[in-house]
Amino acid sequence: MRKVFLITILTTILACCSQKKGDIVNEKVKRFHTDVLLRTTPVKEQGDNSTCWIYAMLATIESEHLRYGDSVNLSPIYLCRHALAEQAQKRYATDGKHNVNLRGMATMTLDLLQSHGAMPYDSYHKAGDVDYESLAMQLTRLADSSRAHRKGIAHLNEQAEKLFDDALGFAPSWVFMLGCQYTTMEFARSVCQKDEYVAITSFTHHPFGSTFPLEVPDNQHLNRFLNIPIDSMMADMEHALRHGHPVCWEGDITEPGFNAKRGLGELTSNQPVTQESRQRDFDLLKTTDDHCMEMVGMAHDDQQRKYFICKNSWGKDNPYGGFVFLSEDYVKAKTICIVLPRAAL
Repeated sequence: MRKVFLITILTTILACCSQKKGDIVNEKVKRFHTDVLLRTTPVKEQGDNSTCWIYAMLATIESEHLRYGDSVNLSPIYLCRHALAEQAQKRYATDGKHNVNLRGMATMTLDLLQSHGAMPYDSYHKAGDVDYESLAMQLTRLADSSRAHRKGIAHLNEQAEKLFDDALGFAPSWVFMLGCQYTTMEFARSVCQKDEYVAITSFTHHPFGSTFPLEVPDNQHLNRFLNIPIDSMMADMEHALRHGHPVCWEGDITEPGFNAKRGLGELTSNQPVTQESRQRDFDLLKTTDDHCMEMVGMAHDDQQRKYFICKNSWGKDNPYGGFVFLSEDYVKAKTICIVLPRAAL
């Protein structure tokens, strides 16, 4: 039997990865008929910060493991800690020319796992919001002071660890699971192998079939993406989901038709979406890299229009318990890139 999402009220317009608040008005909730819905770990709340790229990529890895009957729930804060440490080191090395922040892309999460390991959620998490902005400011001052007084990277790292312990709690050095003990690197390799995931995009300013560092501000690691036609990318997403594989979606949520409180992302324009219109909007900065979510299913509405079901990281406060439905046209127009298991292709 097809499941039906039918709940009540709530709506607001959102603008970026960390913005979730807005006025709530009564509005009839859109009904969906679910065609495919993958297993997921519980919806998380990233708080008022820009860490969606970590939450979404980890959620994708978790769902891929659930596909094979292996339950893992990974700690976003553990990777946030290491991402900020890298940022502070980069500011030190560039003589203050790099700003410490938590902006990034899903592919950077994969890099962090390979470089720093992973930690289970139950072993390392913090209740309530973390003031990452204040932490970034403290790390900025620490990096500048360490360089000005020529104290070296080792001193910077030591002082940064103290800041992290105070703000986030002490990070365990070992992972204990099912009676076994792992290093964080061993645990990371058990949940995500190198080159297990493929990063894909679709723009015409580079040849199709090539890979290139996607030119968006959050691509701080200059990660490379395979460039394919938009129809091929759409087909890859649907094929993955219908064969049980999750997809990490990264795209624009500044459109008037995106409303996370309502749980919807729809285009307000009736103009057809083409490869050319995608490129034009990207070049004119009308399509920007704003947010990252895990795609976990497919659905259709009463008019048989197709939607992609996404697991968001802004808590459960919307009609669908924290999930968001993106229309097919919205995904086609506003996707910046996707990351999906190589096994899904």
